[in-house]
Amino acid sequence: MGANLGVTSVFGPQAAKAGPRPASLGGLNSAKKRSASQSVVNAVLMMATDVCAVAAALYLALHFHAGHAGTNWSGLHRAIAVGPAMLMQLVYLLWFITVLLVLGWHDGLYARLRSDSILHEQRMTVQACLNAGLLLCGAMYMTHDSMTPRAVVISLVCFTMPLLCLARGFWRYSSHRDFHKGIGTRNVLILGTGHMSDAIHRQILKHRRRLGRIFKGFVELPGEPAAQSHSKAVLGNLDELRHLVPQHFIDEIIIAGDCNTSQVLELVEMAADMDVEVLAFPGLFEDMAPDPQIYYLGDFPVTTIHRRDDRALALLLKRAVDIALSVISLLLLAPLFVVLGVLIKVTSPGPAFYVSERIGKKGRVFRLWKFRTMMVGADRMKAALASANERNGILFKIKNDPRVTPIGRFLRKFSLDELPQLFNVVWGDMSLVGPRPPLANEVAQYEVKHYRRLDVLPGLTGLWQVRARHDPSFDQYVALDIAYVENWNFWMDLKILVRTAEVVLRGTGS
Repeated sequence: MGANLGVTSVFGPQAAKAGPRPASLGGLNSAKKRSASQSVVNAVLMMATDVCAVAAALYLALHFHAGHAGTNWSGLHRAIAVGPAMLMQLVYLLWFITVLLVLGWHDGLYARLRSDSILHEQRMTVQACLNAGLLLCGAMYMTHDSMTPRAVVISLVCFTMPLLCLARGFWRYSSHRDFHKGIGTRNVLILGTGHMSDAIHRQILKHRRRLGRIFKGFVELPGEPAAQSHSKAVLGNLDELRHLVPQHFIDEIIIAGDCNTSQVLELVEMAADMDVEVLAFPGLFEDMAPDPQIYYLGDFPVTTIHRRDDRALALLLKRAVDIALSVISLLLLAPLFVVLGVLIKVTSPGPAFYVSERIGKKGRVFRLWKFRTMMVGADRMKAALASANERNGILFKIKNDPRVTPIGRFLRKFSLDELPQLFNVVWGDMSLVGPRPPLANEVAQYEVKHYRRLDVLPGLTGLWQVRARHDPSFDQYVALDIAYVENWNFWMDLKILVRTAEVVLRGTGS
């Protein structure tokens, strides 16, 4: 297994350019052991919600007990001890919370959204709460506790159960709502065109909102011709997989056909290079999944043999900073928005805002907002001005564009026309920093290598804006965007924001 398996034999000429790479099981296992950071973030958030639910339940239990023990909450001191006894009660509370979280983790309540019915999920939540309550009572019995009223403990468990069920229902509803909007979904390729592939395809279509998967197409495996019913959905064969993944923004590849070990090893290496998750049915390729986690894709159990590393903890911080800075900026700049809106309306006929459809992360279409800087109908004049384009390739830019209004030139000089995109950042369509969102007709001209810049949220500003704002080269534009995607970290964003402030204050926009 440790020998060179010849990557060039399976994944086509583009893989061949990189040269053969050894694929050993040792290296494969180390890649698979990387934690799925997005799952960790979701689990932490759900656990935090459950801890808050327990705190709320304790508050209700104490005041419920106090209300029955005496008037004006006079019985509250009977439930809460003082001195060392209070410390012991805190230990009991921490024990209850810890056991509840451990049991929830064991039952998969903090894993990715379960495809089980909501009733099954609620039953598991109630079961975990009751078991945690029994273990709490056992701990109190073993330590001979006599200070804590048993009625408070019973009330705590009874209030915790419905609150946890509400929290679990909220998480499921939020996930389904986001999936319906296309947020947080995963684009899926299915390897194989046989009966099992067709069954997986039907499950994804049937449970799309619940699973959060979007089917993109089938990939033919060697010796397995496409069925007639799949002819329109087959995107290509295994040799073309390295091209298909970025072109269709693939997040998951499901092995549902006959693959030998050599092909799977090469597939996993490619998935590691391109940050794609690989799933298979339990029992297959067990040597490649030493500690597999089984979950259901509709009615079918699947396990992960390669897990993507999506840096979700850092991305969560990025999103939090995006929201905080955008909301603060919108509040502070609200008077400026009013002034600019009035100036635009007064100096030229038409609306104050210009809205256009742009292509965002993973090819998602969204409506981008800007202050209008051109006369109404400027889009229809673009073709007539094509010969005056000062940029190379796909980009379009004219220094003294006749379509730009006088106030528009001022707005562009100091990049004030981009300020309404702070709303796009708050809504989650954009980030403060990232590649600029392209138009659909620009993306239609992309080569495969250009799609990499669409793997992240587009930004209000980016590396190109602070390093090569006036460079006419489209290749330089893309190179800087891809360099940002490949090397992104939180400190890079901060540096770009500072550099952007300098560029804006100097008025070097156009």
